[in-house]
Amino acid sequence: MDLLPSAHVDTFARDHLPPRDQWPELAFELPALHYPDRLNCAAELLAGGSPGAPCLRTPGGEVWSYEDLNATAARIAHVLADDLGVRPGNRVLLRGPTTPWLVACWFAVLKAGAVAVTVLAAQRSGELATICDIAAVRHALCDLRSVDDLAKAEIPDLRITTYGGEAPEDLLRRAAAKPDHFSDVATSSDDVALIAFTSGTTGRPKGCMHFHRDVLAIADTFSAEVLRPRADDVFAGSPPLGFTFGLGGLVIFPMRAGASSVLLEQAGPEQLLAAVARHRVSVLFTAPTAYRAMLGHLNDGSDADSATYDVSSLRRCVSAGENLPAATWQAWHDRTGLRIINGIGATELLHIFISAADDAIRPGTTGLPVPGYRARIVDAAGEPVPDGEPGLLAVRGPTGCRYLADERQTVYVQGGWNLTGDTYVREPDGYFRYVARADDMIISAGYNIAGPEVEEALLRHPDVSEAAVIGVPDEERGQIVRAFVVLRDGVPRGTATVGALRDFAKGVIVPYKCPRDIVFLDALPRTPTGKLQRFRLRDLE
Repeated sequence: MDLLPSAHVDTFARDHLPPRDQWPELAFELPALHYPDRLNCAAELLAGGSPGAPCLRTPGGEVWSYEDLNATAARIAHVLADDLGVRPGNRVLLRGPTTPWLVACWFAVLKAGAVAVTVLAAQRSGELATICDIAAVRHALCDLRSVDDLAKAEIPDLRITTYGGEAPEDLLRRAAAKPDHFSDVATSSDDVALIAFTSGTTGRPKGCMHFHRDVLAIADTFSAEVLRPRADDVFAGSPPLGFTFGLGGLVIFPMRAGASSVLLEQAGPEQLLAAVARHRVSVLFTAPTAYRAMLGHLNDGSDADSATYDVSSLRRCVSAGENLPAATWQAWHDRTGLRIINGIGATELLHIFISAADDAIRPGTTGLPVPGYRARIVDAAGEPVPDGEPGLLAVRGPTGCRYLADERQTVYVQGGWNLTGDTYVREPDGYFRYVARADDMIISAGYNIAGPEVEEALLRHPDVSEAAVIGVPDEERGQIVRAFVVLRDGVPRGTATVGALRDFAKGVIVPYKCPRDIVFLDALPRTPTGKLQRFRLRDLE
């Protein structure tokens, strides 16, 4: 299928798409995935709710309606096009805490036909310089509170426009004088809308290019078919908008359904619980680690006087970003009565493609292919393996990997399938069960040991708050299992605790899988999006 005529004047993004023979095969089997040739996803999402309906909420109680967001984005789009010289196809970097203003900037960029490159407020100058170099970024809209590292990056020819300040040239001051209507650029459905960068758990980040139709496709598959939101839902979550898990869960999914979301600048476990209680949040997006941490702030019923948070408004809890241990799922269900919707997604495919909800949930598995997607398990040669045997997870659907001028495209896409880098097992009943990251499998004395299985065994111990497992070199066995453990407050570190944890693990998994070495840490190294950085654990060697 040939690409449609582009509305982009600056053709950089389209010019740097991978060759067509390196793309994954795309499938648009659901009727909802048949989009018109001309499509601006910003216009579609902003039309998701009635003009006066709540759209964005702040912790302080401010509420923006769909009409408010549309008008604000229109004014900012006028500044981009009229004052800053942004042209369709230009890449515009967006940086700042999760606020309605950041969301408005994202919509303004898309309305103007430009390409949004949303980064994390926590990323430092070197990372920002790399991203701007890869995507040839020349414009940036940045919250004044987050501008220092961007300025320190000294990116050639980058024009930074800040918002949230008092200066006359502040973006919002300029926007206030602009009309509240903007004629959205009639982008093609296959014009690039955003470039999302991988979170850097394995080295140099990769820019993943997604079309306008892709933005809607993730809402019309996972959200519509699995999550099934309602217009009266209130969403909240911890992932930032520079992480596609957060962009989907806090902007795309609620707005496609005409719902609203609470935007939190600080979204630790207690802040999430406080927001749920105050705003009567009904749909929650966060990582497995956060669900486990929140359990410590919920009354288990043993102490009637213990402080707790009211989570009775919740009806949907979504987990992604890393594997959800069955122990965490069960503990959350026991405490709240809620079934966490587990899922696996990837920046390369934009959002979740395997999941299950309600009665279809089976703790310990990720779930089934999301309607609109297909998945299978293959060996190193790309050939399917029998059910019950581990192999590489291969996925295809309406979205897929298109790296920005990156030779790793041919590693991720093979034979028309997206190879996510995860080792999975497909059970005979069709459910997919996570084993490990393909490059994290530990081979010790001829045995294959999946780190997440060992981690899950340790997490069942009441004294363990977090656990991560890697293989380290050993002359006799090739590798041995080393566990890094974060203990709950007050638990002593020492040989007695090491012995107790090893004995406990031997009662849960076969002894050869148990850690031969346990190291205690104050915290596990994670990316700003919450993903575990195993390479940093290996660097501790």
